[in-house]
Amino acid sequence: MPTRSSRLNETLEAMARALFRDWFVDFGPTGARMAGEAPYLSPDLWSLFPDRLDDAGKPEGWEVSTIGDEVRVVGGSTPSTKDPELWDFAFNWATPKDLSNLSAPVLLETGRRITKAGLAKINSGLLPVGSVLLSSRAPIGYLAIAELPVAINQGLIGMICDKRISNVFAWLWTLENMEAILSKASGSTFQEISKGNFRPLPVVIPNAAILVAFDALTKPVFQRIAQNEKESRTLAQTRDLLLPRLMSGE
Repeated sequence: MPTRSSRLNETLEAMARALFRDWFVDFGPTGARMAGEAPYLSPDLWSLFPDRLDDAGKPEGWEVSTIGDEVRVVGGSTPSTKDPELWDFAFNWATPKDLSNLSAPVLLETGRRITKAGLAKINSGLLPVGSVLLSSRAPIGYLAIAELPVAINQGLIGMICDKRISNVFAWLWTLENMEAILSKASGSTFQEISKGNFRPLPVVIPNAAILVAFDALTKPVFQRIAQNEKESRTLAQTRDLLLPRLMSGE
């Protein structure tokens, strides 16, 4: 049964997705301005949006880029599981399984950890906090933002968001473009989206002021989702610690 925290997180995620879709998919503010409709955003936000679409059907002055040009797209690998010196010490190491049962798009822990020697076997190294993780095989589509530094295996694509778009923008873009991502998958045994097929996917980029405004509205939403998830995890751990003691009379 969904908890109050998970229901709240679902509502918050839906709000963020609706805002992304309105601004960057449906081009709602520009369409409304073109039609002479009443503003539905604050005046300072409303004035940021163009009042016409260009010949390509996007707001005038916005550009079409690729996700590979807007974030650093990296893959991972698995250190030899036969070498115990590579495993179970210092660094978090994520696989699609770690994303499969998340109740919110927030990665707080991983099932396995690797040593410094194990980390040296992975070309992408340790991804920073805030990296967006997408499962790229078996199945494609698990998605989370890492709230801890993490190395990844070959079943994940990592997006390091240190260019124009934020990790929250990249997360919402990925959700909105999942059908396009799946259409680029291939494979006879199981479907997989390679980094080479992922990087060219198009992303519409507005002017810098709109990106700043969007992040100001949506980053606190994601931070609230992450905080809810951390609090829920703490409560669950406390329950699991205390319940056996209560049952035994301690």
